[in-house]
Amino acid sequence: MIRVGTSGFHYEDWVGPFYPEGTPQSRWLEHYAEEFDTCELNYTFYRLPEAGQLARLAERVPAGFTFSLKAYRGITHERADVDESLRRTGEAVAPLVAGGKLGALLLQFPHSFTPGRSAADLLRRSRERLPGLPLVAEFRHRAWLREEAFDFLRDLDLGFCCVDEPPLPGLMPPVAVATASVAYVRFHGRNAAKWWKHEQAWERYDYTYTEAELTGWLPKLAALDGQAEGTYVYCNNHWQGQAVDTARQLKLMLSGAGPFEAL
Repeated sequence: MIRVGTSGFHYEDWVGPFYPEGTPQSRWLEHYAEEFDTCELNYTFYRLPEAGQLARLAERVPAGFTFSLKAYRGITHERADVDESLRRTGEAVAPLVAGGKLGALLLQFPHSFTPGRSAADLLRRSRERLPGLPLVAEFRHRAWLREEAFDFLRDLDLGFCCVDEPPLPGLMPPVAVATASVAYVRFHGRNAAKWWKHEQAWERYDYTYTEAELTGWLPKLAALDGQAEGTYVYCNNHWQGQAVDTARQLKLMLSGAGPFEAL
């Protein structure tokens, strides 16, 4: 089963492009859940999630809706008090697990995170301290793009996050590989000019996909879905609601309705 959603839902610049004018922020998630059945939460990267808050989010969406979470940056970037952060993360997602609303936990690592003993140790510790949970690793450096790394992930039952991003030296190409029961794909946009040089973070993700760019992913998504029990696809080109349009078009294409039909 392929689920398609966006990376985050709480964006003020989505008012107009997606959320009707006058819609209170307290109703944004409900509006989102009328169209999509999964969402990747980004706020959990900036602060550790709490069980109560996740339980309240789960109450606001219908049965069958799932949340994936970006792991706290203390685990993936700062790497301080990692064991404690992993423990608290496991406790926090318990309500989602109990309600069948956890898609996956995404460990998004920086470009500086390259294969080696310390990296392998961190991945092992993450799996050991979050047993049974669907974990996915996103690597930014293409040094991870080798069969030994994929085998390592398979041994740990860690998913490999497939990405669509600018074709720049050192970045991951758009490969489709499944290394666990959960397959995971993130569409970051291909704004090469702003990827490394930008004043505001959102500039990196200011990108509208073409029909040809999305069509090229259809056989890859089908292949992933054939290898995994569940496939999650999240669109992260969020500026001005472009992620919503990308997700809509992907859903149309996957349904066989035809590319870029009128919405």
